[in-house]
Amino acid sequence: MKLISNLVVLNCLLSAATTAFTIDSLANPFNNVQKALQINFNNDNNNQEETFTPTYETYANQFLDSLESANFKTTSDDNEFHHWSSIATEELPFDIQQYVDRYVIRLHNWDSDKTREAILLSSHELGLDIWETSMVHKFVDVQVTKLQAVKLFKLIMNRYESARFELNLMIHDLPQTIFETLPIASKTSDENETVFGDDGFDASAVEIFFKKYRDLNTIYSWFDLLEQTYPELLTVERIGQTFEGRDIKALRLTAHKNDNKNAKTVVITGGIHAREWISVSSACYILSRFLQDYEAGKKKVTYFLKNLDFLFMPVMNPDGYDYTWNNDRLWRKNRQETYNPRCFGIDIDHSFDYHFTKSQESSCSEDYAGEGAFESLESHAWDKYLNETRHDHPMYGYIDLHSYAQEVLYPYAYTCEQAPRDKENLLELAYGLSQSIRLNSGKNYGVLSACEDKGADLLPSMGAGSALDYMYHNKAHWAFVMKLRDSGSHGFLLPPKYIAPVGKEIYASIKYFAGFVLSDD
Repeated sequence: MKLISNLVVLNCLLSAATTAFTIDSLANPFNNVQKALQINFNNDNNNQEETFTPTYETYANQFLDSLESANFKTTSDDNEFHHWSSIATEELPFDIQQYVDRYVIRLHNWDSDKTREAILLSSHELGLDIWETSMVHKFVDVQVTKLQAVKLFKLIMNRYESARFELNLMIHDLPQTIFETLPIASKTSDENETVFGDDGFDASAVEIFFKKYRDLNTIYSWFDLLEQTYPELLTVERIGQTFEGRDIKALRLTAHKNDNKNAKTVVITGGIHAREWISVSSACYILSRFLQDYEAGKKKVTYFLKNLDFLFMPVMNPDGYDYTWNNDRLWRKNRQETYNPRCFGIDIDHSFDYHFTKSQESSCSEDYAGEGAFESLESHAWDKYLNETRHDHPMYGYIDLHSYAQEVLYPYAYTCEQAPRDKENLLELAYGLSQSIRLNSGKNYGVLSACEDKGADLLPSMGAGSALDYMYHNKAHWAFVMKLRDSGSHGFLLPPKYIAPVGKEIYASIKYFAGFVLSDD
């Protein structure tokens, strides 16, 4: 293997600062390496190449070791959050120490499909936690230890020695970044603050509710309060139970005076992956804004609610979501038993019965799909509810909220070889959703097929059994996954100050979606 082919890929490590943090001072031991790389890459002087001979592993280790002595300053205002180490252990909801010496790196701007393939396949081979892949923005974010990072770099180059890509340290202080998503982290927290007004649900209560992420019990209590406040509009339905005995709740929102079975239904789900808190808060925000705007007499919203049924499932994975609040902030799956007594959890979004693929992954894997379709209790309950309780109600729209990457994905996820029906209108609607967000907040959401996003062209099982494909093929005329903010430095750990801004832009897109559905007669 050529030395230069191995080293050039790490060239961007020499400037480690990203939008996630700034470097106050970092003695860069690699200036000579950078010069050598530039010289050797631009000419074929063999004598010069021989002047620099450390191994690839040594180089990667030197960079990662330099992080220990770097003086990093997070972008957070020091007056905004406590540091997690200043909080008594018994006051923390879970062990923050478990994330020490873990990092999130971004491999991006690859030069070819072969390089992308090498990155994805190498990450999967090592069993790493791939946070996100984005074809729109050309990045793969991976959580690693230092040793795992070195193994990953080496495996990528062994798989394709001509690979060229850029590499950034996305999250350096993972424990603190996780901590700052918790309500306890804020220095401005009011211990006497209540998310429920004395007189029920009002504007001030709404504002307070969306200042922070909320745990499952608070969200479920909020559902009950909404139902009590708007009994003529909202019904909370219990559609099943999880493995740990929690209710799975759906909320029906409509202004119909009777059960109009001819009304078109729009379904909005969130939280299918437990750690994606912004998807849960956004689904709740959309529900809240519909109620507020209807009460305020907004003509467009009144028209929507009188002519459509909305079904919300803001927390599609109650066990997993609760687990992220009390045990592991980065948990993804549900908490169901598997054949391995030491490994819990099924990826609900791989367990639906449309091109389901029995998992080849270990049951410990983040992507474990289970041994059969609808093995996850959540997807089974959802299927039963749609086929029995809601069987006669025509479903025209499905929006599945996820994070992150700022993308609108259309079917199919399981393959790129099968074109969706009415692809032209699907694309029109997808770009309309993206444009409505851009007009609201200025944020750009890319549009592409879910199969490209999930890497189904490389690993077919990664797109198999998805809720998107199941709903599109069996139920809904129009179906999309919307991957919310951000595409930058936070990943799943979007600070709570973004809850309302993200909610507002997604609410704008849902109103556009509702208008499209009603115009399609």
